[in-house]
Amino acid sequence: MKALLVEDEQRIASFVCTGLREHGFLVDHCEDGNLGYDYALARDYDVVLLDVMVPGRDGLSILKAMRREGRNMPVILLTARNELDDRLTGLNLGADDYLAKPFYVEELVARIHALLRRVSGERQNVLTLGPLRLDRLSRVAEVNGRAVELTAREINLLEYLMRSPGRVYTRTQILEHVWGYDFEPQTNMVDVCIQRLRKKLELPDSVAIEAVRGVGYRLRKPDAPA
Repeated sequence: MKALLVEDEQRIASFVCTGLREHGFLVDHCEDGNLGYDYALARDYDVVLLDVMVPGRDGLSILKAMRREGRNMPVILLTARNELDDRLTGLNLGADDYLAKPFYVEELVARIHALLRRVSGERQNVLTLGPLRLDRLSRVAEVNGRAVELTAREINLLEYLMRSPGRVYTRTQILEHVWGYDFEPQTNMVDVCIQRLRKKLELPDSVAIEAVRGVGYRLRKPDAPA
């Protein structure tokens, strides 16, 4: 799952980013509200975490613009403010939850998971394709009921491919969405991770991870021709 954090307090940003990544999230972090605004309106996230008081556009301004532009991904406000009027303002603008500082990162993760269950429903948190099953919240992959031990990166890669089976992703797209930042175009990091994933999953041909020559990779749909 991919999160955007807009937070200018370095200490808070550091422990939130670290905690989310330890729970399998990819995190984009912005210290400035103007950059956070650009990210929130241009990129797709599973959840957006907004500090109310940031330089540039404040969190409530970003939230208001997101909802005005039809950006409906879940939003949690993070702020030192804990007055009722502040909470009501954020919720009335379209925030899904509100967490006052200081907080434990475990509580934040629990709230994100609870929010995603409410927003998308339990079924969408479990991806299935033929004998392959991935629980996005517990981060457990299974093949024919057999649990497969995968790294956080391998889980993120598998989830990315399972979201749109049959779609071909370029190596650049995979690097951006799975690793979360840019690499040299000639890196073989994607190919190495794909090979490890294939070896661990031992998928049947019906749902194999296929290389598309000169383009990238895709996860074959069960009914697609070989």
